[in-house]
Amino acid sequence: MTEARTVYEFVGGEHFFIELVDDFYDRVSADAILMALYPENLDEARRKTASFLAQYWGGPPNYSAERGHPRLRMRHARFAIGLVERDHWLNHMRDALHAMAKTHGLPVAIQQTMSDYFERGSTAMINHGNGRE
Repeated sequence: MTEARTVYEFVGGEHFFIELVDDFYDRVSADAILMALYPENLDEARRKTASFLAQYWGGPPNYSAERGHPRLRMRHARFAIGLVERDHWLNHMRDALHAMAKTHGLPVAIQQTMSDYFERGSTAMINHGNGRE
């Protein structure tokens, strides 16, 4: 019998998520639309996002131990997030994921699974415009 591995295990653990998030936030830092939502210093955002993603994809529950239940929609409610902001966020995350896939040789199935999650998650954060206010 073969044991199923988590995405966290498959990608090699926490370092993958730190690298993914660093690439993502490097892209965000050059995006005026998204930087209007973020503090100038992105260090905490990088740390929290990497911790959350590592936990979500099967890593240790460090994020929950520090911050409690993720409650992503609640944590993002104070920011006006519409389709434009979602699209910018999603495009940067997908670009970072694509770069990681190339350098780490990620199978298409894992890339697609992660990309689909990022699309669903970012869409769920929309709270401004389009009837979701």
